[in-house]
Amino acid sequence: MAKAATRVQVILECTECRKSGVPGVSRYVTTKNKRTTTGRIELRKYCRFERKHTIHRETK
Repeated sequence: MAKAATRVQVILECTECRKSGVPGVSRYVTTKNKRTTTGRIELRKYCRFERKHTIHRETK
């Protein structure tokens, strides 16, 4: 029997691009350990549309 994978791919999306209505949304793909990090993650990443570092939140 195979073990369930503990690392899953998640998409991080810029929160400020969504609010401002700027065409285009900054997205990053990363992985997280779903056993240790059960909630949604937030990281500060560079948004090329806003041209600054903003908070990127995990999407479904």
